[in-house]
Amino acid sequence: MLRIGGILRPLSAVTLRCFSRTFSSSYVSEKSSVDALYPSFFHPTAVVHPDAVIGQGVSIGPFCTVGPSAKLGDGCQLYPGSHIFGDTELGKQCVLMTGAVVGDDLPGRTVIGCNNIIGYHAVVGVKCQDMKYKPVDECFLDVGDNNEIREHTSIHRSSMSSERTVIGDNNLIMGSCHIAHDCKLGNNNIFANNTLLAGHVVVEDYAHTAGAVVVHQFCRIGSFSFIGGGSVLSKDVPKYMMVSGERAELRGLNFEGLRRRGFSDTEIKSLRTAYRKLFMSIDAKSGSFEERLAEVEQHEELAHVPIALDWLLKKCWNCLKTTEFSSWS
Repeated sequence: MLRIGGILRPLSAVTLRCFSRTFSSSYVSEKSSVDALYPSFFHPTAVVHPDAVIGQGVSIGPFCTVGPSAKLGDGCQLYPGSHIFGDTELGKQCVLMTGAVVGDDLPGRTVIGCNNIIGYHAVVGVKCQDMKYKPVDECFLDVGDNNEIREHTSIHRSSMSSERTVIGDNNLIMGSCHIAHDCKLGNNNIFANNTLLAGHVVVEDYAHTAGAVVVHQFCRIGSFSFIGGGSVLSKDVPKYMMVSGERAELRGLNFEGLRRRGFSDTEIKSLRTAYRKLFMSIDAKSGSFEERLAEVEQHEELAHVPIALDWLLKKCWNCLKTTEFSSWS
């Protein structure tokens, strides 16, 4: 409708066609200017399938491969000799260093979020090393944003269609680490070189491993915990704890990690009191782990427990129902 002299009158078909052509020309002109502003670069020796979906400002270096089902977000960079296979999606501003391989030409999907760096010769989103895997199963890997995955690291898809391997946001995975099938990693974790996670391991948030750590399948590593270098872990690690040893043992609270993450002196003091009563009891009359846990909940000095201690107690009770958690005591 067009207002003429205070009266609304319908637009003619000719006017509508002219308006449509003007709008379309404006859109195409704007899109062309965007393409010119953020041009993509494909090296002549790169093999990029015509069906691949490529965003703006993507740089693909010499001898790279991009498969037909790949999707690359804006600003991605593929250094020489890096490859993307299978149904794989990269978010914006991802970087694949020389020799990196992402995805696999098998049923399933690999999704990488934004601002991730995948290091030299790292292998991410390939077939798992699990005997129960079946080639017809669709298997999955989901990676969040702002992760740095360093050189020679391997991260595998899930072992079956009903599972998926998941990595959250802001994790640092140093060189030669291994994240096996069906692992679930949270946010802001640090894995030092040669940390090896077997299948179905769960790592919460802000956990830190030193170098050459081996974690048995189905173990759970609690938030804000620390695992010393060279440790072999076959049991769940409680929140806030520090463990180490050839067969890892509790070594105390992760005081330095708690301070760095902004825990107050009151919270740390309460956690120390609870730790001593739960895990350092040497009196034969101290009772079972369940009894000590109940006693901590009723302790006068901890009547107004900070939320950090409340999390610890709830986690202890939950773990007692499903694992041999009390064997740490």
